[in-house]
Amino acid sequence: MKEPARQVRQRYVCVRAPQSLRVDGDLSKPAWREATWTADFVDIEGDARPKPRLRTRAKMMWDDECLYIGAEMDEPDLWGTLTQRDSVIFHDNDFEVFLNPTGDSHEYYELEVNALNTVWDLFLPKPYKDGGQADNGWDAAGLRTAVRLDGTLNDPRDRDRGWSVEIAMPWRSFDRHGDRRAAAPREGDQWRMNFSRVEWDLEVVEGDDGRPEYRKVVGRPEHNWVWSPQGVIDMHRPEMWGYVQFGGGAFVDDGSGAARERLHAAYYAQRRHRAEFGRWLEPGEVGVEGVGMASVGEGWRAWTEFVDSRGARQRAWISDDARAWVQ
Repeated sequence: MKEPARQVRQRYVCVRAPQSLRVDGDLSKPAWREATWTADFVDIEGDARPKPRLRTRAKMMWDDECLYIGAEMDEPDLWGTLTQRDSVIFHDNDFEVFLNPTGDSHEYYELEVNALNTVWDLFLPKPYKDGGQADNGWDAAGLRTAVRLDGTLNDPRDRDRGWSVEIAMPWRSFDRHGDRRAAAPREGDQWRMNFSRVEWDLEVVEGDDGRPEYRKVVGRPEHNWVWSPQGVIDMHRPEMWGYVQFGGGAFVDDGSGAARERLHAAYYAQRRHRAEFGRWLEPGEVGVEGVGMASVGEGWRAWTEFVDSRGARQRAWISDDARAWVQ
């Protein structure tokens, strides 16, 4: 299993929405004016890869009822094929949302939308690499989505300009994570989040009816463009996602970042050793400075200490299935 290359996690302060939004895909509405755009998306691997050829950016707002997300994507070839809810939407070009309310890399939500406004929403108890299985039966209760196209869908005879996505996710839909079920965040709370855009290379071919149509270029993998770079081609590394703070003025760094880096370094050292030798490292063998470790049943748990933003000493933990938390 490849360890992500070190990346800077993006940060974003999510402002209060001035009113409940009419979700129609139009991000030029006055209600969106106070929300700032994220940085332009980059390749999923970060600086190791060229910058995306098409611009993607997003913005967010919230109120007591919903999280609102808007995304804007340049696109000269508007294309979509999937119309059945909970299809594997990234087989089309799409926009994706990943949310981890507790910030512990477990119990997180994913939402994908294509240019036809077809949705795939799912819940994961933990990442795939740690044995997690997607729950496609989870539906975001009360979800509202809309797309707006600046061009013509599935018509190669012209050049399009782009598309936008607008999403309202009620807090009551986030009903699977930890002890804070289906509740709006408090002012100043922070969630781990990321956004991804999947883009396929297309070619124009003659369709069965003699008209030109789009087709994926055979043998080429998709492009993955993201808000906060993952350092590896895998969106299911929640420790790499960005930080979203709900209100509270300026972003507050809780001071745990370096501690989490150390813990995940220990996690990947353990995974490499077990893959090669068939066993976990013993406590004292992990070799990451400042990290302690103890065996727990057939697994292990590691910890390290840090000083938080208030000057208090805290302890951060990680388990063998990559769950990381501060206690």
